[in-house]
This record gives sequence, C-alpha cells and structure tokens, in this order.
Amino acid sequence: MSNEKEISRRRTFAIISHPDAGKTTLTEKFLLFGGAIQTAGAVKSNKIKKHATSDFMEIERQRGISVATSVMTFEYRNFLINLLDTPGHKDFAEDTYRTLTAVDSVVLVIDSVNGVEEQTRRLMEVCRMRNTPVIVFINKMDRDGKNRFDLLEEIEKELKIQLHPMTWPINSGKDFKGVYNLDAKSLVLFTANTKATEDDSIVIEDLNDDFLNDKVGNNDANILREDVELIDGVYGKLNTEDYLSGSVAPVFFGSAINNFGVKELLDTFIKIAPEPLDRETSKRVVKVEEPKLSGFVFKIHANLDPRHRDRIAFLRVCSGKFERNKYYHHVRLDKDFRFSNPYSFMARSKDIIEDAYPGDVIGLFDTGNFKIGDTLTEGEDFYFTGIPSFSPEIFKELVNKDPMKTKQLEKGITQLTDEGVAQLFTQFGGNKKIIGCVGELQFEVIQYRLLNEYGAACEFRVLPFYKACWLTSNNQKKLDEFLRFKQQNSAEDKDGNPVYLAQSEWFLNTEITNNPDIVFHFTSEIHKSA
Repeated sequence: MSNEKEISRRRTFAIISHPDAGKTTLTEKFLLFGGAIQTAGAVKSNKIKKHATSDFMEIERQRGISVATSVMTFEYRNFLINLLDTPGHKDFAEDTYRTLTAVDSVVLVIDSVNGVEEQTRRLMEVCRMRNTPVIVFINKMDRDGKNRFDLLEEIEKELKIQLHPMTWPINSGKDFKGVYNLDAKSLVLFTANTKATEDDSIVIEDLNDDFLNDKVGNNDANILREDVELIDGVYGKLNTEDYLSGSVAPVFFGSAINNFGVKELLDTFIKIAPEPLDRETSKRVVKVEEPKLSGFVFKIHANLDPRHRDRIAFLRVCSGKFERNKYYHHVRLDKDFRFSNPYSFMARSKDIIEDAYPGDVIGLFDTGNFKIGDTLTEGEDFYFTGIPSFSPEIFKELVNKDPMKTKQLEKGITQLTDEGVAQLFTQFGGNKKIIGCVGELQFEVIQYRLLNEYGAACEFRVLPFYKACWLTSNNQKKLDEFLRFKQQNSAEDKDGNPVYLAQSEWFLNTEITNNPDIVFHFTSEIHKSA
C-alpha cells in the first residue's frame, strides 16, 4: 500500500473532558467497537484483569482517575485510528495540552448532568489556539440532567463555539428512550441495563409515520417531531469545512456506559475527521506527503511496565515512513539513532511494529536521549513549533529525606521532569531544586513514583512564588545584571534557560515595568536548546 493510501486511512485524535464526565468509559467503548478489546469494565474497579484499560499506573487505579496520557491504536471499518486518552484532572492539564499538539482532532465529552465545567473551558481554549476540529459527545443521558436546549446554549456560550446537533435525544434520565440520528434519519431505542449493538437502529424516513408513535408513545413522538423541525430550520446540514476549521462542533447525545450513541459518533468521525495534517516547523511547513521521515516527541513515560525499568518516548510521525532498524537524525543532539523495537500501543500491551506512517503515534525505547519537543528527521535540521511549557502555579522545594539515596533521587526527578510530570528549576547561586506544578496532585504522584520506582524518599516545602517567567533579552549585560540582583528569585530550567520566579503579580508587573530591555515569557517553547 502506498504512503498516500496509508495516510488517507489514518485518524489521530484525543478524547478530552472534565474529570468524571465519562471519558475513559467512552475510550473503552471505541475499543470495543474496533474489536481491540472483548470485554469492558469500569476503570475504577479493582477487579480489572480480563481487559485492557487505559489507566495503567498503580496510583491511577487506586484513585480511579487518569493522570497520564495513554495511546491506543485500533482499526474500524478499514480506518486505522490512533486514540489518545488524556488526563481529565486539572492538575495534569499540561500533559493534556502537549498531547493536543500531537493530534489532528478532538472528541470533547460533556456530562449532561453537570454541563460545562472549569477544566472543559481550559481545554477548549487550547483547542481554539490551534483551531483543532472538535466533536462534542454529551454523555450520561440516562441520568436526570439539564434540558437539552439549555445544555446546547450553555456549551455555545461558555466554550465560544457554534454547535451542530447530529443526533437528538428523546427525554433524559429514567424517561430516556433513545436518540434520533438527524443525518441518517434513523432511531436507536434505549433500554435500561442493556448494551446497544450494531443492529439496534430503525430507519424512519418520515417522522410523521405512525410507526414512531408505536415505538416511543404519542407525546414523545410529537415532541421529537417539533424538536427536529426546529433543529433542521436553525442548523440545516453540517458544513464539513466549518467543522475542519474548528468553528463548528458536531454534537452527539448518548450514554457511554451503555454503548449508547457511541457507534453513531464513531461512524460520523471516520467520515468527517481530518486526515493527518501538515505541520509548522522552525524552518518551513512540513507537508504530510513528503517522502522523508519527520516526527516529534510529545510525551515521555518511564516505567510503563513496572517489571522492566523501561522508558518510552512517544513520537508523532509527521511525514515520510518510519522504518524499524533504520537510522534517523536526532536534531537537538546532532546524532543518528536507530530503533530496533518501535512499539504501537493498546493500553498496557505493546506490539513491535515494522513501520509507521504520518498520523501514527509510536513508542521508542529511550535510554535518556529524548526530551519533550525533540525532533527526528532524515537529516534536515528543524524542530516542530507549538509545543509549549506553561508557567506552573505551585512551587515547592524538593527535600531529600535519605542522603544515602541522593543519586536515585537525582535520577528519578530528572526522568520524571523529562516526562513533563512537572517542571524542574535550579536556583541561581545554590543547588536548591524547585519543582513547579499546576496542581497539588502532581506532587503526590512525584513523591509516590520517586519512592516506588527509584527507592528515593523525599518531601516538599512550599515556596512563596506566584509565577515562573522565562527571560530573553537582546542586551545580555542587562539580563546578567538582573539575574545577579534578583538571585533569590532567579533560577534556570532544565535546559539552562533563565527564569524569574515572581512572588506576586505586583512584583512581576513592577519588574516588567522597570526592565524594558528584558522580555518576560509566560510559556516556553520547548525546542532544541540543550
């Protein structure tokens, strides 16, 4: 099969949501429909033995939440789908932000009971920064939730995106009877405590047919007719270009835990979701159909398998064809590497692959050569742009509780911050290690993993910093002076870039005003700086 054919059958997307909206359950149902797993089970259950689940870290299983992005590949109707299940918890937002740089589209899950929540807003802001195409899945329709029209209005207003209903629910909660597919003109009826299958849809070309009354009752049939007439009048037919430009989001209603409404979403997704897209680099736009390989690392995960001290770099292939055992150029290190065991993923199971194409996400065994944002090419020097590192919100000093394990602690914190779990700053004029995170839970995960994976015990001391700003200046002398005078508030990140740690918004604004020759950046573009 030629590169063009392989590229055209690939779809790479992320599932995002606020915690507990049902994201991981929806992921499981996609895998079921794709035949990638045979049995589904609640991820929060500790009885999971029979099936693959996307939450593989021990701490995730204990808490029933996703804290690391998982990659799963499956086939559905001859399409090869790369699905990235992201952390829902806001404390791990940065991992999700970076994952969004590696996908071409997004499925956003919204809880019909709670509507739009804080984390949903933040995730949509990142999608809008990149004009990422979004499909919305309104979940938990079998629970008593918000009125469907009110919910659409809330989503449009809060997320600042135009919606386009593709399916429409008949009631909700205990009265939920099913969904009507507006495009296929078919009805799928819901029966509590049963799972929807492929053969459950009933074609109803004409909603005025008495057959509808027999199926859902006169009152609900009349309400559905009125709703559909109103929706057709307001929305008309979906313009796929509007979806691909990120300005309109198709909407599906369902209940992921019951497999309900999932197939309709998946069938539409493979029809309209974008193929792998061209990518901006520091030198030029890399076209997806170019013959030479290029790709970037957007995630690193150590100890994916606790029995083997492995470390995997997740590479998004952007152009060309990746081949096992072939040498590729690591731009930052200016060295060539070959990979004898590249992986594709099905949650915790890994399969060695011979090749990969644009859109694919593959795992490369890493002995410490990769950082987030690193680029592999077939010789050309450039790096992919738009892989940000955001300013942390909480800062703590890392304190070693066991001096005999100093080496293990150093190695562990270096590897964990290479993964992007947190950011590591070293204070100027001293050796104080400062960990910056978005939320408290990250510190818990770091402490847990340092002890369990590296045998290093640590504690954290809170520091009075408000924000980290990366500093650049055309006047090196002024920058050096500033760093010397502000030594208590100056540090360098892992790549040696200078950072100012502001105690408060007032201090930060004062320094910005007093130092016009210095630029204060709130995000760092991670690239080839060593």
